[in-house]
Amino acid sequence: MEMKGEERIAAHRDAVWAALNDPDILKQCIPGCHSITRTSPTEFSAALKVKIGPIPVMFTGQITLSNVQAPNSYTISGESAGGIAGLAKGRADVTLTEYGDETILAYDASAQIGGRLAQLGSRLVGSSASRLAAKFFSDFSAAANALSEA
Repeated sequence: MEMKGEERIAAHRDAVWAALNDPDILKQCIPGCHSITRTSPTEFSAALKVKIGPIPVMFTGQITLSNVQAPNSYTISGESAGGIAGLAKGRADVTLTEYGDETILAYDASAQIGGRLAQLGSRLVGSSASRLAAKFFSDFSAAANALSEA
């Protein structure tokens, strides 16, 4: 599954970068996130519960940042296990571009799923992923804007 897009965030790039690297902000913005902990400067562990189609899934996994070019871009990748429901892994290239007092966050992401999740079909999984991404960006934009104003 592939996802590509841009989000305009009403905050300066430095604030958006700080928010993208703040576990507390990420926890409040990622739908269903129960915990996210920085384990090193470029690694996090996370646990989240989301509903993919009719199946509620608890994912636990590792997130790694690479190709870090602060405050412009990085690659974020992760692998997670969802128990009996299956597994997911993915990566995204994230780029921040200043646009006046705003920041354009561009992403190019890909994901793979296995197990029962894969049996649901790409259309159902894709619509769930799009819904979760929209919720994340809505909440993240508000959090980054609040951080920028502080």
